[in-house]
Amino acid sequence: MIAGSPDRPVYLLTGSDRPKIATALARLERHFASEATSVVSALDTSGEAAVALCNAGSLFGDARLVVVDHVDGARDGDGRRKGGWRAADAEAVAAYLKSPAPATVLALVGEDVKKTTALWKACAKAGDVLEYSVSKKDLPRWVAEQFRQRGVAAEPEACAALVQLVGEDLSTLSTEVEKLATWAAGEPIGEREVAALVAASAELPVYELTEAWAARDAARALTVTETLFEREAKQRRDTAARLAGALGGHLNRLRAIKRLAREGVRPKEAAATLKLNPFYAGKLFAQAEGFSPEELHDAVVHLAELDGALKGRSKLAPDLELQRTIAELTRRPGSRA
Repeated sequence: MIAGSPDRPVYLLTGSDRPKIATALARLERHFASEATSVVSALDTSGEAAVALCNAGSLFGDARLVVVDHVDGARDGDGRRKGGWRAADAEAVAAYLKSPAPATVLALVGEDVKKTTALWKACAKAGDVLEYSVSKKDLPRWVAEQFRQRGVAAEPEACAALVQLVGEDLSTLSTEVEKLATWAAGEPIGEREVAALVAASAELPVYELTEAWAARDAARALTVTETLFEREAKQRRDTAARLAGALGGHLNRLRAIKRLAREGVRPKEAAATLKLNPFYAGKLFAQAEGFSPEELHDAVVHLAELDGALKGRSKLAPDLELQRTIAELTRRPGSRA
């Protein structure tokens, strides 16, 4: 956190903990008059424009603060990061920091600015980099601390349940904690209260579906599929097409792994050959062992038929066609359809 009076020309605030970044920014802004503070977004403000703001000075002769958010872009509806500053923008800021405007502080904010970037290096050299991040495994502990700060004791199971229902976005988690803490009025929070009061909004990863397929757990696979349908904002036919594509990509990797395994290639070597994460390649090897080459060939046929159905060759609803295909893919050899 920025405790004392800011004495550096630039501060880079980055990390997944947006609530803590917001607190740090609020502390920084308290040192400047509101009319001497400019807040812009890198989505529509270039590095040169931000430098111009820093050099503009204040009509009142006060110290100035220029805040630029989204320096590494913002996530769209599909979770992909878009926009943000490029190399030329970082170069403009780096050049400015060699001779920054006196009594002006530049605060740059990004969710995931890497240490290897020119922007990080320039800020670290001329000012301070403040990183506020929470790892996935520490999310329940982070939630528990948020409850504690609001005077509420939350059971570990309640914190884990909240993360499962809401997802990994810390701002959303903080909002839900605030709601629950207000409702609890100082009383303890358990898993039952979380389940009753919090609406599920977390995006379920597609690997939950592929793992259910590998385990031949039709009930689980269909439940995951329906959850994905319900939670996505897109129409069901669009979600069906996306999930069909994900299943097809997973099948291609399974077949490639199966072929390499028959040739005696080990998982680590296969990971390098297929340019996969070694851990992921190891999981694929374990999954591929559960399928015969004939089953994988049949899966190709089923997914090809699904592709045709989703492109208009079937009168059934796209989501139903997908679910029928999943039922076929998870069926064990010799079992009745």
